[in-house]
Amino acid sequence: MDLKEILSIAGRPGLYKTITQAKNGVIVESLSEGKRFTAFSHERISSLEEISIFTEEDDMPLVDVFKMMYEKLEGKQAIDPKSDKEALSKFFDEMIPEYDKERVYTSDIKKVITWYNTLVEKEMLEFPEEEEKEEDKPATDDAKKESKKVEDQPDEKQEKNEKSQ
Repeated sequence: MDLKEILSIAGRPGLYKTITQAKNGVIVESLSEGKRFTAFSHERISSLEEISIFTEEDDMPLVDVFKMMYEKLEGKQAIDPKSDKEALSKFFDEMIPEYDKERVYTSDIKKVITWYNTLVEKEMLEFPEEEEKEEDKPATDDAKKESKKVEDQPDEKQEKNEKSQ
């Protein structure tokens, strides 16, 4: 899932997918209606990748919030975002227990749940397993031996310089 391409536009409900750059803004497509229009540069446009939730210790990126919700709900939709305040707070506390209850308002919880449900409905939430990078893998004995052999061999340039002297 690439949250860079999914946008929230202040004053407009729902989420939007970036289509292309325009002269004075961005051409977007509504995920709910499929309509395209220009979101102008003077509008407050936020990529979902830039958004985070306040927690007790540090801010949590929205992608991590979505991932936790997706895993706990087993890929299913969350509760109705129009539920009462207590139900929303209880649900969000189950999903993200460390969220800052004083700085995250009910309206924020509604938005996150609405966005999550939209992305699940459109099957846009994918969390590929993070594979170990080659650099992070522990070296095998054979690889260690090979690197040792290379280190033990004298440098060809160094040999030539020594012979010419």
